[in-house]
Amino acid sequence: MPAAIPPLTAVEVKSLINNAGSKKRKIICFSDFDGTIFMQDTGHVLFDNHGCGSERREVLDEQIKTGERSFREVSEEMWGSLHVPFNDGFKVMEKTLEIDPDFRSFHEYCINNKIPFNVISAGLKPILRRVLDTFLGEEQSAQINIVANDAKIAEDGSEWKPIWRHDNELGHDKALSVQEARSQAEMTCEDGTIPLIVFIGDGVSDLPAAREADVLFARRGLRLEEYCIENNIAHVPFDTFADIQKEIQRIRKEDEEKTAGKGLPVRFNPRANLWRRVSSQTAVPRVVATAPVATPVAPVQA
Repeated sequence: MPAAIPPLTAVEVKSLINNAGSKKRKIICFSDFDGTIFMQDTGHVLFDNHGCGSERREVLDEQIKTGERSFREVSEEMWGSLHVPFNDGFKVMEKTLEIDPDFRSFHEYCINNKIPFNVISAGLKPILRRVLDTFLGEEQSAQINIVANDAKIAEDGSEWKPIWRHDNELGHDKALSVQEARSQAEMTCEDGTIPLIVFIGDGVSDLPAAREADVLFARRGLRLEEYCIENNIAHVPFDTFADIQKEIQRIRKEDEEKTAGKGLPVRFNPRANLWRRVSSQTAVPRVVATAPVATPVAPVQA
């Protein structure tokens, strides 16, 4: 169960809102990869065509869901089932993967407006980089920071071995990676700006990273959105990255008008810092939420 959050006093709320209202927010985007930027899962495409096969993969996925085995242990079995050279394995991904139709234009928007965009994934970095290089071109791909596990892949394909970012059952603790990025951003922010962490995902496995975000985007109709609805978690549903771009444009416009002295209400969660102190590994995501003194993030209309 989420840790209980004590109510803020009127003085605390006023102080937090005043402090937020005096600062411009530096938007930093983090996005899941499989099922979010691309409609399919890169690992699943490989396992089904060149590894353990779809039936065994589904059994292994169920073992993760039930807690019978850890994500790291199951993943090592899946990657270990591959015996195909990297280039040969990539051919099936190139034919199968579909990119979100509006991701390219969204990423160009991020580049043009100096909004850092990061991929955060439990997958393997060499695969993700190759996919981005192919679908976006190397120049635009190079603008995306990938936070994922590394890998040792034999030239003849006889061994696919993940090199895990973290020494735990997850292999990659996405929440820790976002925490580290927030700390780095806080140190580099200038002129009174503060980081505004955006997370974009599709599945419940994204919750550890989403919990570290200020704004959460959940792909409409998939498990993350369902979970948010079931548990009354504030989020912005999206169909394509065009919806996300519209919402970020609105946030940026709001900041510009705020700093211009128009005194508009700020979509700011006054409980965010308090939530960060008390949230646990089982807590729900920390996202922009409705508060009596703040304007909540409204869902994007499809």
